[in-house]
Amino acid sequence: MREYWAQNGLPDQSFDGLPQFNPTSGPPPLYGPPPSIPGCDPTSPPPKKCKFDPNNLITSYHLITQCTENQPPDWDESHSDWDYYDPTGKQPATLNGFVWSAGSLARALKFNDVDGIRAMGYYDGGDLNYYYFMASNFATSDRWFSPVMTRTSANRDYLVAATSQGIVYPVGFDKGDGHLLTATTIFQELQAAGISWKIYIDPEGSTCTGPPYDPTCLLSLSYMRDFVWGQTIPTQYPNNLATIGFDGSDYSNDLQNGTLPQVALIETATFAGYDEHPSDYEGRPNHLQYGANYVSNLINGLMASSSWKDSAFILTYDEDGGLYDHVSPQPTVSPDGIKPKDLLPADICSQATGPTCDFVYTGYRVPLVVVSPYAQKNYVSHNVADTTAILKFIETRFNVPALTKRDAAQLDMTEFFDFGDPVWLVPPAPPAQNTSNPCYLDHLP
Repeated sequence: MREYWAQNGLPDQSFDGLPQFNPTSGPPPLYGPPPSIPGCDPTSPPPKKCKFDPNNLITSYHLITQCTENQPPDWDESHSDWDYYDPTGKQPATLNGFVWSAGSLARALKFNDVDGIRAMGYYDGGDLNYYYFMASNFATSDRWFSPVMTRTSANRDYLVAATSQGIVYPVGFDKGDGHLLTATTIFQELQAAGISWKIYIDPEGSTCTGPPYDPTCLLSLSYMRDFVWGQTIPTQYPNNLATIGFDGSDYSNDLQNGTLPQVALIETATFAGYDEHPSDYEGRPNHLQYGANYVSNLINGLMASSSWKDSAFILTYDEDGGLYDHVSPQPTVSPDGIKPKDLLPADICSQATGPTCDFVYTGYRVPLVVVSPYAQKNYVSHNVADTTAILKFIETRFNVPALTKRDAAQLDMTEFFDFGDPVWLVPPAPPAQNTSNPCYLDHLP
C-alpha cells in the first residue's frame, strides 16, 4: 500500500503491510527485508509428505499468474500456521507454517505446487488496481481479522450471527455437526425491528434456474442455510432472497429504482466463478482479476445510483485463504462460552489444550475497504476488530441489541466515517480493473 501511495502521489502514513514495500523514512513501520519462512525438505519430494525444513526458507514474492491452486485455511492448518511446533498457542505466534500447510495440501490433492510456495505470493497495485485505488481513497484497516481460525463456513456464520455455536467444520460435515444452528441472526433482529433487508445471491453457474428463481434454491447458495431461522426465509420472506450479477437482476433493479433495502448482504459469486477463491481443479481455474472486476461493477453501480448519497458498502473476505501473513491473530472474547465441539479425533486440540483451542482468538487478517460518501479519505484504522464489527455497526445504526459477547466487544466502525463533512458525495472515478494478466496453474510465479 505505501509503495502504491508513493507511486500515485498519495500522502504516506503508517500501514502494516509487507515490510519490503515500506519507505526508509517516515511513519513506522519502515523498510524491512522480505519475510521468509520454512518450506518443505527438498530431499523429501512427493509422494512423500512435506517435511518441515527450517533450513529451506521461502521468501515472499510477486505472483504473475492470477490463478493459483487452493491452499488450506482449515482448523488444523490455521493452527499449524500459528507455529508448526506450537499450534495450540502456548507461546506467541511465529507464523512459520503457511508454506508447510500449502505443500501438504498440494501433495494430498496432487496439485502442481507440491512445495507450497504459493502461500508466500502477493499481488500489487498493478494487478489489483481497482482495489488499491478504492482502499487508498476511501477507508481501510491494517488490523481487521476474520473471526475464527478455521475455514469459510464458521466465519460466514460469525458474519451473520457472531457465533458458530462451537462448529469449526461446515454444518453436516460429520455426525458431530449435523444440526442447524439455533443462534439468532442479524436478519431476525432487523425483521423484528421493522428494518428492511435483503440477501443478494448470484445464481449464475449454479443449479438454480430462472428467472424467476426459486427462493429455496437461492437459500442453498447462502450461508443463511446453516440456521434454523434461515430455513424459514423462502416461505416467510421469499422476496428478501434477491438476485445479483446480471442485467435485470434484483440488485440492478434496486439501484435503478432507488429501492435498496436498509441492510443488505451480498453473497460471493462462487458458482459464477467470481469469488476470487483459489482454484480447486486444473481445468477450472478462478481468475482473480475477473473477480475484482465483478466487484468493481457492483460498487461502481452503487456510486452511480441515487442510493449513493446515504450508503455504505463494506467489502471484506470471510477468511485468509491460507496466504502468509506476518501479523498474528489477536486475543478476543468467546461469543457464548461454547468450545469447539466437532473436532475430529486426530485434529489439533482434540487431545491437546492451549489458548488457540477455544474461540478466544481471531483468525488471520483479511482485507477491508469501506466505501461511502461519508468514508474518511485515505483513512487507515489500526484498531483490532474482526468482521463481526459489521454487526456492531448495523446494531449501532439501527439500535438493535448485540447478538453475542463477540459482536458486543467490537468497535462500532464509526471511526471509518465523517458524517458531518462528507468528502465523497461526488464519488471518485476509479480505474477499470485490469483483467489482462495471465492465468495458469502449472507453475509459479
